[in-house]
Parts: sequence; C-alpha cells; structure tokens
Amino acid sequence: MAEEKKGEGFVIKDRRFSEEPDAKQEPLDKEPEVKEGTDDPLVDADTADYPPVNFSNFVISLSTSALFHFGDFPEYSGGKAEKNLPAAKQTIDILDMLHEKTKGNLDDSEADLIQGVIYELKMRFVKEKG
Repeated sequence: MAEEKKGEGFVIKDRRFSEEPDAKQEPLDKEPEVKEGTDDPLVDADTADYPPVNFSNFVISLSTSALFHFGDFPEYSGGKAEKNLPAAKQTIDILDMLHEKTKGNLDDSEADLIQGVIYELKMRFVKEKG
C-alpha cells in the first residue's frame, strides 16, 4: 500500500511502497557498463567525448560560463543571447575564490591560466558595466 501524507495543497506519495508494478524503481544490482580498455565504470560512450576533468579545463569551463552570461552566445541554437551581469560577476567571484584557495598548489601553467582568465573577465565586466 502506498504511503500518503496530505499537506497544504499537495500530496506526497512514496512510490517505493506502491503496489503498482510500473511505479517501483528497477533494482540496482546490475553491474555498470565499462568501456573497453578501461576499468572505470564512469567512463562510457556518453562521457568519453568530453575533455578530461582537470584544473585547467575546470577554469576554462567557468570562464565559458561567464562569457555566456555576458551574452556572447545564446543558450540554444537559434536562440537570443541575453546578458546577465550579476551571474557573470558571480562566476568571476568564484574564479577569484578558487584562485585564492589554490595559491601555492598550482603549477605555473595553471596559475598563469587562472590569473589571465580572471584579469580578462574583470576587464570585460568593467567594460560591460560601463
């Protein structure tokens, strides 16, 4: 029997205990698929095309997010690019915080990358803020 709790204007149903056969989740006892040539179950055909997860790619990802918020490109193909300067500033602040927290732990290329990205984004923010 499904457990139901009534609140103000909504009903919560716990589908784990439902007697409806299609409402229950599949058991998690099957082994994850592993891409050939690796022992990592998180690496599959869907994730193999993405760049490796490392500090430099993370910084570049955040800078791309800031550029998106500056309105450099639309959210989807054929859409309109929109500016969101508070979101761009927040992303720059995140990069600034990351730079402060990682001082002394980065190699030269990583330190140069994050410093350069922060500088360029801050200059762009000043220009956009006008």
